[in-house]
Amino acid sequence: MSENPHSSTENIDDLKQQIESLNAEKQQLISLVSHDLRSPLNRAFALSELLLMDADTLTNFQKDYLERMRLVIADGLAMMRNMVDYRNLEFRSVDVMMEKIKVVDFVNRLVRDFQSVATKKELILEVAHQTPEAVVTTDRQCLDRVVGNLLSNACKFSKPGQKIQLRTQRSGSSVLIEIQDEIGGFSPEEYKTLFTKFKKYSAQPTGNESSTGLGLFIAKSMATRMGATLECNTTAGVGSTFRITLPESN
Repeated sequence: MSENPHSSTENIDDLKQQIESLNAEKQQLISLVSHDLRSPLNRAFALSELLLMDADTLTNFQKDYLERMRLVIADGLAMMRNMVDYRNLEFRSVDVMMEKIKVVDFVNRLVRDFQSVATKKELILEVAHQTPEAVVTTDRQCLDRVVGNLLSNACKFSKPGQKIQLRTQRSGSSVLIEIQDEIGGFSPEEYKTLFTKFKKYSAQPTGNESSTGLGLFIAKSMATRMGATLECNTTAGVGSTFRITLPESN
């Protein structure tokens, strides 16, 4: 007995509607959860910052406890930000605003943001600039997310005493931003799935931080959106170097 073509078409249309409905619900759920969680976390982070500003009145134990609390809150905020970025990338709602950015100033600001995390985890964070006057034209927020996610991963998975190097240099008409770590690199099998969303690898966070498996996926996607390339050279058992390549502005 032959199947009714009209019935098959209706079934396909019903499935499409169900998928569209589920996607809409997923987007709304991520939006609600991230917003509802980010607001109290932002307030708690601001409060911890205020308390640390008046650290002269605190005992060493209290200072250490507050600093640990601040890092935990910052970790939660970073996770929420990754979820929002994932939602925006999935539904293609990332707006790109191109502007001229002085690379050294941009990188130095990010390094200052991560210095407290590196110090707390007893990591060595080194910066070397070979492009003091280099300027690129790109999206500031996307570049912030790319470099920020790579630095965050380097800090998250590095062990005390290990070194993280951040370098800027020229290559022809391009500017390179490199983040090199000593985490141990990726195996050939892991390397095949690098930059895949929700992918976690053998390296584990060394300070009980959370990991969504979205960091490298977001970094790669954001790099593509802003007209850059993101590559990784890795040596299993040693470490990796992530390289962002941007055309230099005249």
